[in-house]
Amino acid sequence: MKGFIVATLLALTVGAFTVYKYQTSGTSTYADRLSEIASQVNSMNTTWKAGRNLKWENQTKESMMSFMMPAMLHKSRPSRAGMKVTHPLSMVNSAPASFDSRTAWPGCESLREVRDQSACGSCWAFGAAETMSDRICIHSGEKDQTRVSAEDLVECCTDCGYGCQGGFPGAAFDFWQNTGVVTGGLYADTKYCLNYPFAPCAHHVPAGKYQACPTTDYETPSCKRTCTNGDDYSSSKTFAKSVSSHSGEAQLKTEISTNGPVEVAFTVYEDFPTYKSGVYQHVSGGQLGGHAVKMVGYGTEDGTPYWLVANSWNETWGDHGFFKILRGNNECGIEDEGYAGVPA
Repeated sequence: MKGFIVATLLALTVGAFTVYKYQTSGTSTYADRLSEIASQVNSMNTTWKAGRNLKWENQTKESMMSFMMPAMLHKSRPSRAGMKVTHPLSMVNSAPASFDSRTAWPGCESLREVRDQSACGSCWAFGAAETMSDRICIHSGEKDQTRVSAEDLVECCTDCGYGCQGGFPGAAFDFWQNTGVVTGGLYADTKYCLNYPFAPCAHHVPAGKYQACPTTDYETPSCKRTCTNGDDYSSSKTFAKSVSSHSGEAQLKTEISTNGPVEVAFTVYEDFPTYKSGVYQHVSGGQLGGHAVKMVGYGTEDGTPYWLVANSWNETWGDHGFFKILRGNNECGIEDEGYAGVPA
């Protein structure tokens, strides 16, 4: 769960509900603390439901934070000049009131796919590779189902950050345009050049379908520039024709509904791992770190505006791998910056 977070995510706008201070007295384990946070969330008149996730049994706060963004990534590598794009007012005004990329482009299989970063702090690479895969399909008229390799970014993008110890989404899209990213799919998938080497694991849910996640992160693999399925590495590369960043509710809505999903980052608080359903907003617990994800749409639920987001903790977490988060007040900094590109 460790990943990228921009510096401005630390200056947060608190939502419509009061942020409650959680007292640690009376709890014997950190799992008990999270369980009590979940109970507190469910007792409030808020917009989402929480629950106890057995992943955190026998964990401490410190071991949980090892899956988050490290302190050295509190500040982002600045985006290159010209990456920022502002859509004209005419496009902003014509954006639909609600939008779901999965139904807008039903022929793109990647939009319904939920990946798993496993015990590697590669969320920054997953959000990027997933967005790239979606964009390749969307901009091919829903014909090209190529998947882009998160592992290629983790291993070989030296300007992107620290591999399994976190990275910078903007740099991942620069790498896609300037160097290219090879094709690649899920763990043990041999259809594409470079598959992900770490098996899916049970993120914040009881182990069952997947093995329990390790309590420490995997080390970043070395950059080998070879395909795990025997294909030619160089000829397997995909490229961006252009890359861009977008800030604020109106611009993100316009970009997603026009060109497809974007990668965003947000601050993770202790109540977020307990998310089950509804429109998440931070109401309880302290800050744990940061996380990068793929934003695929937006809408309104029971009068509450939300962003629709794909996580990278496999389909057993949250709402079948997706979650909704409050839209319009920069909840947890998620509207600060969205990154994307147009495939070559």
